[in-house]
Amino acid sequence: MSFPQCSIVPPYLLRRLVQADPGLRPAVEFALSDGAQVRHRREVSATRWPQGHPPSGQGIIAWPMQERAARTPQVAGDLAAGVPATATPRRAVHDAGHGTSLPGELVRAEGQQPSGDASVDEAYDGLGATWRLLAEVYDRDSLDGRGLPLVATVHYARDYDNAFWDGRQMVFGDGDGVYFAGFTRSIDVVAHELAHGLTQYTAGLTYVGQPGALNESASDVWGSLVRQRVRGQTVEEADWLIGAELFTDRVQGKALRSMAAPGSAYDDPVLGRDPQPGHMDDYVVLPHDADNDNGGVHVNSGIPNKAFHLFATALGGHVWERAGQVWYDTMTTRGLVPRDVDFVGFAAATLEAARRRYGDGAEGQEVAGALRSAWTGVGVPAG
Repeated sequence: MSFPQCSIVPPYLLRRLVQADPGLRPAVEFALSDGAQVRHRREVSATRWPQGHPPSGQGIIAWPMQERAARTPQVAGDLAAGVPATATPRRAVHDAGHGTSLPGELVRAEGQQPSGDASVDEAYDGLGATWRLLAEVYDRDSLDGRGLPLVATVHYARDYDNAFWDGRQMVFGDGDGVYFAGFTRSIDVVAHELAHGLTQYTAGLTYVGQPGALNESASDVWGSLVRQRVRGQTVEEADWLIGAELFTDRVQGKALRSMAAPGSAYDDPVLGRDPQPGHMDDYVVLPHDADNDNGGVHVNSGIPNKAFHLFATALGGHVWERAGQVWYDTMTTRGLVPRDVDFVGFAAATLEAARRRYGDGAEGQEVAGALRSAWTGVGVPAG
């Protein structure tokens, strides 16, 4: 039995490497087949219990039972407790030493000085930047809303072309050095994978078909939020790329994905052409199995990605403000989206989240108008 791999590099790209470069075949085939147990653990962890959170002692930290901070009483949140005044991230970065045992040797704990290992320190910084965005902008203490430690492992396996969230922690490969560089280099990649943990503790979107594409898109959105905030960029200044630092100079491409222009991120003789659509007219229908990217979760995520880009740029300013707030509220408000939600249902949920947050006055009308236009712009009806 196979399980979905919640990783930054989609399987269809890795298969292109297997076909094109015999020298990389062993490492890439390992990356494709690695960790049935890891993926099983992630699948179990990502499954939302009927009551919205797992009972204590069931393998992951239960959702907190306190109400969200009183500063946003109009939003029925996911029961996250808010961030205590003294809260700090709880980071732990380990080194697998090119093995596959997790988490590996602890090499940098919270508060310790830089290690001198670029992968370790990049992972540490990326974990911190993601925690700070959650805490300082959305009053959320880590992924689960109550201080979940952020654990990462670097130097996983040899020539490992991926990074993934396994349901409990982050794991980063060093890349093969031919087509892919180290996977800690892009801060948005760190944030993207951590955001799969955020989705796990909130909306719990099923990792197949349209809800799977929304799961992937939500992680791209979060990666872009973190990247733009760290750089202090407005939506107009940002490049809206995901994984811009991952390709080596050998690859004819600028990133893994482009939220501004899905389908334009790369066009390479080995890797092929970026297959992402940016409109429902080009939606890719695929079987819902592991051999077909679970129904194209990394492919069709280009459609909600483009919708978010249109929404954010219509509002202007900083992406983590109103646009990011609507997406955060949509993902974290209990009962707003079922875990098997499709694009139309998610679009409706974003409008409801915007109404709850901004009301029906002038600002609410501005936000709702930008939302409707964005979803319509990608061919998704938005009531």
